[in-house]
Amino acid sequence: MSDHRTPPLSLSVRHEPVQARAAHRVETLLDAAAAVVVEHGIEHLTTALVAERAGASIGTVYRYFPDRVAVLVALAERNLERLRFAIERELSQPHVTWSEAMQGLIDAMIETFRTVPSFRMLRAGEGLDLGPAHRDAVAPLFVDDLLGYLRERWGVEAKEAQREQLELAIGGLDALVTYAFLHDPDGDPRYLAMGVRLAREQLSGLVADA
Repeated sequence: MSDHRTPPLSLSVRHEPVQARAAHRVETLLDAAAAVVVEHGIEHLTTALVAERAGASIGTVYRYFPDRVAVLVALAERNLERLRFAIERELSQPHVTWSEAMQGLIDAMIETFRTVPSFRMLRAGEGLDLGPAHRDAVAPLFVDDLLGYLRERWGVEAKEAQREQLELAIGGLDALVTYAFLHDPDGDPRYLAMGVRLAREQLSGLVADA
């Protein structure tokens, strides 16, 4: 889990040099927003604090984000991208057994909580009241990807019951890991262990070797 590269943020602009500058500026602003969330909490994040932390003018913030909610939504989307990237990276590894692959996926999720600033407070924003900017639950987003992986790598043609089993395993793990990091930046080992155990129990029956 030493590779912490992140996928670039894509922006719809006309010229490549402008796109690169804009993407870099947005990344800088989101890095500043993540720092504000970590230091002051989500409820205290303001566009003024983001500008101050980024060393930018308030006008620069408003060029990309109309208000604080837009900042939080963008940061939540980046968090989700980074989690998906970590999962995709793990799925590309040459695991010998499904048990090994399961542990790798679980570790990737936990490591995201530890290493992505603001993730443990904001996650993908699905638990926040962001007004009209509703955030969907995370677990279903990964089900199709993992079902495709199970089919291609392990020859498992999942039925509806297995789809639900997979979604419940991901959701349950997410809930326990989230709670483990609620007051502990490293994750309360008791809840992490419980989450790992329950997830493995729920997932082990999907592939015969587990």
